[in-house]
Amino acid sequence: MALFRRFGLFAITNIVVISTIAFLVRVSGLGEYLERSGISYSGLLLFCTIWGMGGAFISLLLSKVMVKMSMGVQIIDPKNASGWQRDLLVRVQRLAQGAGLPMPEVGYYQSPEINAFATGPSRDSALVAVSTGLLNGMDSAEVDGVLGHELTHVANGDMVTMTLVQGVVNSFVFFFAWIVSQIIASQLSRRDDEGRGGGGFFMQYMIQQVLVMVFGLLGSIVVAYVSRAREFRADAGGAKLAGRENMIRALERLKVAFTHDPVDQRGESIATLKISNRGGGLASLFATHPPLEERIAALRARAY
Repeated sequence: MALFRRFGLFAITNIVVISTIAFLVRVSGLGEYLERSGISYSGLLLFCTIWGMGGAFISLLLSKVMVKMSMGVQIIDPKNASGWQRDLLVRVQRLAQGAGLPMPEVGYYQSPEINAFATGPSRDSALVAVSTGLLNGMDSAEVDGVLGHELTHVANGDMVTMTLVQGVVNSFVFFFAWIVSQIIASQLSRRDDEGRGGGGFFMQYMIQQVLVMVFGLLGSIVVAYVSRAREFRADAGGAKLAGRENMIRALERLKVAFTHDPVDQRGESIATLKISNRGGGLASLFATHPPLEERIAALRARAY
């Protein structure tokens, strides 16, 4: 049933993306221009949507495998766990039950950075991993706050949500980058016919790649905005599961850690998955997490 809902949501999102882009193309008059130029924008639209959404969805399905490899996550075997590993499993199980979740995979990775993340293709196939820096640098109440936050991400289906958002952005980026690059290429070809020089296939390809990067950069602002919103929700959920004071203490400890502790450079590729990351100034537009001060203030102001 969960798999059916996930594919259903994926299909509905694809339909919405196609309809939205088609509407914008028609209203702007771009469709008529493309048809006069011999370009089938409907076929292009379908291709870009499948490519953009498909790539994001494949990344979701492979998320656990890729994160385990990139971060060197060691999965804790419940049958052989003892000491702090057993304690971590018990904490996760208690909080997962409170969130109405099946027991996820639990792991840890070697890093001095105080952090944690959750990933996986669904609520029923999730992974929660913590750094050794977190285990050594936080007390039990703070660890509960972090785990509650991560399990709320799982309960809210945030991995699927962010995949769909990224897929939508990818679709728009590919479609408009291709269209604009073809318009520029046609102008270059016209100049070439007039004997004033133009661009060949390589030049057209380079233009398209540059536009993909530019539009992708703009699209990442949208993705980051959605990610920041989900962090506030995960903090609120973590406060309900582990207690508001525990959640606040965890965020305050992270704030201190960001001032003094080292950063794990391996985490750049999974920054969105972590409980927090750095950012400020203009970079805040692209930050996947709100400032810790704002998150703490939101929890203090929230009524429970």
